[in-house]
Amino acid sequence: MASPSLVWLRDDLRLADNPALRAAIDRDEPLVMLYVLDEESPGIRPLGGAARWWLHHSLASLSERVQDLGASLILRRGPAERVVRETVTDTGATAVFWNRRYGGAERDIDTTLKTSLRDDGLEVTSFQASLLHEPWTVKTGSGTHFSVFTPFWRACLALPTPRAPLPAPRSLDGVASAPASDDLDDWNLLPTRPDWAGGLRETWEPGEPAARARLRSFLHEDIGSYDRARDEPSAGATSLLSPRLRWGELSPFTVWQEAVDADGAAGFLSELGWREFAWHTTFHSPDLATVNLRRQYDAFPWPPLDPAQLEAWQHGDTGIPLVDAGMRELWHTGFMHNRVRMVTASFLVKNLLIDWRRGEEWFWDTLVDADGASNPFNWQWVAGSGADAAPYFRVFNPELQAKKFDPHGLYISQWASDAPSEPIVDLAATRKAALAAYDVVKRSSQPT
Repeated sequence: MASPSLVWLRDDLRLADNPALRAAIDRDEPLVMLYVLDEESPGIRPLGGAARWWLHHSLASLSERVQDLGASLILRRGPAERVVRETVTDTGATAVFWNRRYGGAERDIDTTLKTSLRDDGLEVTSFQASLLHEPWTVKTGSGTHFSVFTPFWRACLALPTPRAPLPAPRSLDGVASAPASDDLDDWNLLPTRPDWAGGLRETWEPGEPAARARLRSFLHEDIGSYDRARDEPSAGATSLLSPRLRWGELSPFTVWQEAVDADGAAGFLSELGWREFAWHTTFHSPDLATVNLRRQYDAFPWPPLDPAQLEAWQHGDTGIPLVDAGMRELWHTGFMHNRVRMVTASFLVKNLLIDWRRGEEWFWDTLVDADGASNPFNWQWVAGSGADAAPYFRVFNPELQAKKFDPHGLYISQWASDAPSEPIVDLAATRKAALAAYDVVKRSSQPT
């Protein structure tokens, strides 16, 4: 009898440019395609609510396409190491393929599983699929990893051109009798009581076909104005590809190849570079979501939390129009324009003096594109505690930001026309308080 090949899918919910899937197909044996919902393994961070919504629909789309091509997507829930081994036993698979992950806990799971399966005589191979460059291949002249983006990206651009993406299969040879699978609906990934996902349904269509359509639309209609209009939240010039990359409905190799020759590509592709930088930093500092990258910031004198101020920020009730517009866009759509993300984050950390981890947790729960690298990396950048961080004395003034990037008030009127008119804090006074707090960090890091 034929020996099946097991393809373990993770954040790579696509058929095109999927090296693990291609390797299994090339083995010319029947396929078993597996997705594991792992919320139990040590160190694995459970998904936020908006991410769970996206995952449900992306898996449903992928499952339908896999079935149309002649195979089945098996869904199982539990600790990945146990579930993958059980699936190997159930199917008699003699080869296992997956695409690499770069978080610390994920790497530990994958390394342990790869070793144990190989010890049992299986062929086990992992592949580069979600980053243009592996984190251990981009180094400074002294052999260390980069802590500043510009030289990092310059070093990336000096490396060999990223490989061409692999084509999607035209058919799949599934096993004759598919192993038992969970019902996706039984995972309860969708909100019900209450169903708060109406805005997400209005805004997004998860899945690889929609991702490829959005990439084509952006390249044909928007990339030419990207550099000029990318900071204007009402301009519609952003790519909206971040959740597609986060869930692997598109690979960065596909985006790179299709965008690299377009007018205005350099600025857009540098955003791919920023994503790479976040993951490379996380690879070397896997506790980025909870620990200051710059440890001197452990001395920051956070005042006692004011729950009312945190709640006002979360709900877009601060009385600061641009902040409220951003937070209400986030709640409705699971997304926020990047310029506004910086402004809302700066307001939380530097005007309300609320620990950046509180904001990171809220974005983790409400963003459809929240991933284990970019979300904490960007929060630490704003807070001043991260890699290539904004200087502590840079406090975004949301009123000036609105005048510069939303001069006609289109974005604010769309999302915050009924927001409170009375600010919960004085921007000038809280800026002074933030600078005084950051001076404590500065003094604590100086030799005595």
